[in-house]
Amino acid sequence: MDALDDKVLESTLAESLVPDEKTVSEDEFVEVVGGALEAVGGTLLFKMCVQNEGEGQHVAAASVGDGGNRQFLLLTLPTGGGALKVETISRSSNPVAGIAAAYAGLMDAFKTAA
Repeated sequence: MDALDDKVLESTLAESLVPDEKTVSEDEFVEVVGGALEAVGGTLLFKMCVQNEGEGQHVAAASVGDGGNRQFLLLTLPTGGGALKVETISRSSNPVAGIAAAYAGLMDAFKTAA
């Protein structure tokens, strides 16, 4: 898969993932993110629920593509509902962004060792 422009990738995923204004469960978040990633051939790396600036957020890290074309994404959604925010890790100021690339590198090392 060719590398997609960061803004195109972010907006494509975000447009498809805008849940209703309601409390969003972890299962609902995983379902929405999983469907979107499937549509672009992405892989969920990890997910967590965190407090960021006093607000509960579901956060998922994902990768799209492979090898030199691999891009890392951070998908965030307030636990109280609202719009999903999708951004490449290189453009994100979220503290979780730094974990995603390190996690992917660790998983690559495990695959090589296995």
